[in-house]
Amino acid sequence: MALFKLEVSLPDRPGSLGAMASAIGFAGGDIRGLQVIKSENGRGFDEVTVAIPGSDPTDLLNVLGQIGGVEVLSCNPA
Repeated sequence: MALFKLEVSLPDRPGSLGAMASAIGFAGGDIRGLQVIKSENGRGFDEVTVAIPGSDPTDLLNVLGQIGGVEVLSCNPA
């Protein structure tokens, strides 16, 4: 498994983080760390460390991109 550190922006409302976590699991990923960075203007900004099968995060990024309001700001090897 490969580790990636994602910086994400998502709606600051109940259920948004849960939807993102479910999508990560659906893509075969495992959350290894989560840090809430800030909340402003109705958006939450988080840093999520995710372990994924293989070494290509494309499937994970595609699944996260299908969640309304979730924006992956960066994705880097951890």
